[in-house]
Amino acid sequence: MSEPAAGVIPDERRRPLTPAEQRRYHRNILVRQVGAAGQERIRAARVLVVGAGGLGSSAALHLAAAGVGRLGIIDPDSVEISNLQRQILHRTADVGRAKTDSARETLTALNPDVEVLALPLRLTGANAPQVLRGWDVVVDGTDNFPARYLLGDACALLGVPMVHGAVLRTHGQVAVFDAARGPCYRCLHPDPPSPGRVPSGAEAGVLGVLPGIIGSMQAAEALKLVIGGARPLIGRILVLDAWGGAVTELPVRKNPACPTCGARPVPAGNDTPPGWS
Repeated sequence: MSEPAAGVIPDERRRPLTPAEQRRYHRNILVRQVGAAGQERIRAARVLVVGAGGLGSSAALHLAAAGVGRLGIIDPDSVEISNLQRQILHRTADVGRAKTDSARETLTALNPDVEVLALPLRLTGANAPQVLRGWDVVVDGTDNFPARYLLGDACALLGVPMVHGAVLRTHGQVAVFDAARGPCYRCLHPDPPSPGRVPSGAEAGVLGVLPGIIGSMQAAEALKLVIGGARPLIGRILVLDAWGGAVTELPVRKNPACPTCGARPVPAGNDTPPGWS
């Protein structure tokens, strides 16, 4: 069986699977596009999930189950009872606990082979370069525009692919923004919407199952980037209408005038990149 084309994981970080790992990940290894080589890349991967809410819960659970070697979880908040309708990392007994503590406990119980890094902090312009550097893939589980723009700009400037997801009411979307191979998030949305123009999930609601669907798709995109040989959602965005049972694919083009990844980006020195606080 030929190996899949190299993904974002350097081959020197791979090592042979142990017998226990071969048993645990047997179904992954049987997939022709994955094989033992792909599973070795998964085990060597460093994936950061920003947000332990609805999207991050589903994505993190699937990434841990798949055997990602190092899995980071960023979230500054504590578990609330209203989270439990969609944030499946957490349980009723976790209400009041830091989401990162609850997430680490759940993910470690699922797969003790995964190194889970709990980061109970809020991503800011000051800490983003340090926090995001060194990860192979970043999964966007944010739930507000300032955080999403900050994350998108930071990933583009650091050269880290970002797997984007968003949900509202009964609609969701997923895409991969990798400025080295295609558009970044700001190419799609140059500026944040004006306050009040787009309601939040807290205001308009979210069908509880929807973040699970989109988060699972984000996990799939992250694994595709790690393994290689697949066609990730770079330059494309999938929009799901869960209520109508329809999926639409929309093209996304790189913007030459993008202030983040265009021909004349804002420098990352004394000038603050767009969206960074």
